[in-house]
Amino acid sequence: MSPPEIAILILVFLTFLWSLLRLINASSRQSRTLPPGPTALPIIGNLHMLGDLPHRSLQNLAKKYGPIMSMRLGSVPTIVVSSPKTAKLFLKTHDTIFASRPKLQASEYMAYGTKAMAFSEYGPYWRHIRKLCTLQLLCPSKIESFAPLRREEVGLLVQSLKVAAEAGEVVDFSEKVGELVEGITYRMVLGRKNDDMFDLKGIIEEALFLTGAFNISDYVPFLSPLDLQGLTKRMKRVSKTVDQLLEKIIQDHEQVSRSEQGNHHKDFVDVLLSSIHQPLKPNDEEVYMLERTNAKAILIDMIAGSFDTSATAIIWTLAELLRHPKVMKRLQEELQSVIGMDRMVEESDLPKLDYLSMVVKESLRLHPVAPLLLPHQSMEDITVDGYHIPKKSRIFINIWTIGRDPSVWSDNVEEFYPERFMNSNVDLRGHDFQLIPFGSGRRGCPAMQLGLTTVRFALGNLLHCFNWELPSGMLPKDLDMTEKFGLSLSKAKHLLAMPTCRLYNES
Repeated sequence: MSPPEIAILILVFLTFLWSLLRLINASSRQSRTLPPGPTALPIIGNLHMLGDLPHRSLQNLAKKYGPIMSMRLGSVPTIVVSSPKTAKLFLKTHDTIFASRPKLQASEYMAYGTKAMAFSEYGPYWRHIRKLCTLQLLCPSKIESFAPLRREEVGLLVQSLKVAAEAGEVVDFSEKVGELVEGITYRMVLGRKNDDMFDLKGIIEEALFLTGAFNISDYVPFLSPLDLQGLTKRMKRVSKTVDQLLEKIIQDHEQVSRSEQGNHHKDFVDVLLSSIHQPLKPNDEEVYMLERTNAKAILIDMIAGSFDTSATAIIWTLAELLRHPKVMKRLQEELQSVIGMDRMVEESDLPKLDYLSMVVKESLRLHPVAPLLLPHQSMEDITVDGYHIPKKSRIFINIWTIGRDPSVWSDNVEEFYPERFMNSNVDLRGHDFQLIPFGSGRRGCPAMQLGLTTVRFALGNLLHCFNWELPSGMLPKDLDMTEKFGLSLSKAKHLLAMPTCRLYNES
């Protein structure tokens, strides 16, 4: 038999088995009330209802079934959370129950068997590497130590845009910002500028695509050996290439460390290498030794997390500013008032730029980089808000929908209106559940401060140094704001814009 014929026979058999099991278990489920949700089909469950933009499809379903909705994606029991109140229940009240991650095929291949922090199951190992990252890689002093690096990379971008502005050129803003974030990441994580020998960009973009792609093997496991989408083959190839590149980078760092005896600024690779074979034992938990593969997995986390997220946030923000010239003008007036017109923005200026902060908040409300957050998994049976949540349920927090909750944000939820944060204490650091672009609780993003600093610093300078207009003939209402769903929610089409110099005495 051919593989398709075998797959059909298996589907028929499992459909029968699934129906039989439903009848057998019906009585036992009557006493346990699951959240409301759409009827699931045999085998595929509700997978057919997700569409190309799952965050939008799930928003529409939540309007009918409520803020805690149950679905079945393939064989996986799934809970979709769509309001600030219910998000708080899952991410704060019962955080310890929902702090784990499901095992995904991509994390097995791309994260060295789930050794990376983002996809590790909750437990002692995750707590160890989380502590290592927050105390040594992403602590305030380490972030501050890279400020000159960020200043230099932003300065190089400003100079290249100045050349384009003087020539009256339209620039590919998406590409320019991508190169900026790439440059910062290479130097901060790897300690060097990008070059052909260590060009990770293409392979990391492929890895990000594979990690964010819908993989039927994660939801219908018996189809995994067939590799119907060809994703497994691609993941194996990419993981091998990434490992070879990281090994070469680590070997180069080891040679530099021996020759310079530590008399150079330590990047993330240096910090991780110094931790290898050192026992990790917070409190009285099991001792873990950080090995080479652990270091590589953490590096993948840091690189992948930096490459896409900050650039995506900056691009969406400028797109909204181009659609709302009055908001751009007000932001530039603040920059002129606080900074003056004789210098560029410094990171030390950011706390004084209140309207810039409001603009970034509003952009992340409408365009969260990860609209569904990374999935959580329940570690035991639990009752939440009167509903039974089974053990090993997959939990999706739809922060895209939460950011558009009319009971929180009033009727103009689709409007880009930074002034809604005027005289507001709503923060985006995980304490106010109506705005949680970085998640919340134990699984909140540890690189939040670094990401916010990069986004605000880059945007501040790009808006202070230049005026921005759409290409000739395009009206603000004509700007394409189509989304592309993946591990991050990027703009489907590159943003093209024309800069003109506003600040002539950059330094």
